[in-house]
Amino acid sequence: MNRNFLFDLDQTLLNFHASEEIALGKVLTKNGLSYSDDIYKAFKSYNKELWGELEKGKITRAELFELRFNYMFSLCEGDSSKLDPFTVNSDFIRTMSENGVLMDGALELVKKIKSDIANSKIYIVTNGATINAKGRIASTGLGKYIDGIFVSEDMGVNKPATEYFDMVLESIHEPKDSCIVVGDSLTSDMLGAKNAELLSVWFMPAGDVEAAIKEYEIDYCASSYDELYDVLYKWSLLMA
Repeated sequence: MNRNFLFDLDQTLLNFHASEEIALGKVLTKNGLSYSDDIYKAFKSYNKELWGELEKGKITRAELFELRFNYMFSLCEGDSSKLDPFTVNSDFIRTMSENGVLMDGALELVKKIKSDIANSKIYIVTNGATINAKGRIASTGLGKYIDGIFVSEDMGVNKPATEYFDMVLESIHEPKDSCIVVGDSLTSDMLGAKNAELLSVWFMPAGDVEAAIKEYEIDYCASSYDELYDVLYKWSLLMA
């Protein structure tokens, strides 16, 4: 039986915020708008809030894209009167896709999983834009170790919906007990695993850890890639 590792992408294997910061600065300045650390921090905070609303089904992807760049236009110095938020958003996503940044140790982790854990398969399960996710994976060399990529934009449904994980399992033709979800987000990764009745590993836990473990029925936690590998390796032995 295969050991199927369902990895979240951003802040689990790739440094989303580093790519985001690079792309936002390039796109805003190219369009004649001001850019600063404070502007990026405001974007990061608002963008996180919007993705939370999307996960809850309160806004659409199109609304998220429009809202976040209209907000940027309101903050930045410069003439934004002729800028279309959807056009700027598309440029932002494309620029991000060309500027992938690995989390320190991520490439070594996936290499070790593939080389040391028998019958291992690594799949990416991520919310977001397809060009962004696949482009950053390709630009970092991560792709050669990945057996499949599942992006919410392609699938028409976001984590943490049960339907998202049902579609993944149907595609890879593997039973639930052969899969384990690894991710940093409680509200998409851990809640998604709970909804889909899959085992889970919360990577880089923070805050009230004990309360979160109970609420989201988290099976394992790992605060570093070394800890994460140990958890995954021991779990793989249980399937022998």
